[in-house]
Amino acid sequence: MPVITTIEDLRQLAQRRVPRMFYDYADSGSWTESTYRANESDFQAIKLRQRVAVNMENRSTATKMVGVDVRMPVAIAPTGLTGMQHADGEILAAKAAEQFGIPFTLSTMSICSIEDIAAHTKAPFWFQLYVMRDRDFIERLIDRAKAANCGALVLTLDLQIIGQRHKDLKNGLSAPPKLTIGNILNMMTKPRWCLGMLGTQRRQFGNIVGHVKGVTDMGNLSAWTSQQFDPRLNWGDVEWIKKRWGGKLILKGIQDVEDARLAVDSGADALIVSNHGGRQLDGAESSIRAVPAIVDAVGSGIEVHMDGGIRSGQDVLKAWALGARGTYIGRAFLYGLGAMGEAGVSKALEIIRNELDLTMAFCGRTQMHQVDRSILLPGTFPTA
Repeated sequence: MPVITTIEDLRQLAQRRVPRMFYDYADSGSWTESTYRANESDFQAIKLRQRVAVNMENRSTATKMVGVDVRMPVAIAPTGLTGMQHADGEILAAKAAEQFGIPFTLSTMSICSIEDIAAHTKAPFWFQLYVMRDRDFIERLIDRAKAANCGALVLTLDLQIIGQRHKDLKNGLSAPPKLTIGNILNMMTKPRWCLGMLGTQRRQFGNIVGHVKGVTDMGNLSAWTSQQFDPRLNWGDVEWIKKRWGGKLILKGIQDVEDARLAVDSGADALIVSNHGGRQLDGAESSIRAVPAIVDAVGSGIEVHMDGGIRSGQDVLKAWALGARGTYIGRAFLYGLGAMGEAGVSKALEIIRNELDLTMAFCGRTQMHQVDRSILLPGTFPTA
């Protein structure tokens, strides 16, 4: 086993161990992937001010996200098909997040169900909701999240239609996946993954199959999902969902100041500045570049979070310095999961927290609330 010291180490290991079609699903963007790449590169362009002769004792990365105590301002992002990166992947990631002390967010398009996560964890997890045309199903899904004692509902607003993801099309990724000769041969080179999948019964969308009339297996799921993402989603639906849910509501997919103001008006508890990991509108600006203007416009009225491009604790610190009071990791934890299962997710979280802690110290700060834009080198970071 190689020595793992960075998220990039986990990515390389996951690429070797996860079948190409599922690895590419996690590690790709839409069209030319320019926004996907910018999410990372724009973080790297931001430089830090090193400070010296500062008492660095008694450091803490702990804070709160929507009132929840967190060991660091990071949550596990909702990611579809997580259980195809590793058998029972959502359960393993949720257990790692709970043990570490940060929130786990389950995707509507997860392999393991809401009930699976509730049965294997004690801490309240968060649930991410996609709005489908079948509103009765959405009502039942919200009720299931309530019954599972989910701590927050994360409503995704930027997937009314699906962006064109070229790698997925070329790999034949569908529900169920197309078992071409190429895909079968590739899977045969991943024995660890294959053994894991043979050892679990969770190989379909657990939140959907068996919960929708006429959808009893993966065979008839594809036709249903292709028709269900609702292009009519609007702010009236947000109001309806907020009322039906009744708990903490987080709106995901905000990139524009005007939409951020509408999010405040909706009464949501937080918004997530996000371009869906560069998987929707290619050519949209990176998430970190969008953060300052949104924070300056609405930061006093709503808690601003962000996702997209975070591969280190330094990225978390930079996002916090620019006003984001929470961040979400998707690919970073998926790399860990694909590489080493639950232990890999734990390793990813440890890497990020260690980098966050050390970088905060080198910048002359010992607590998250002391961190602001003054730790960043002027002229290197985006402004409103």
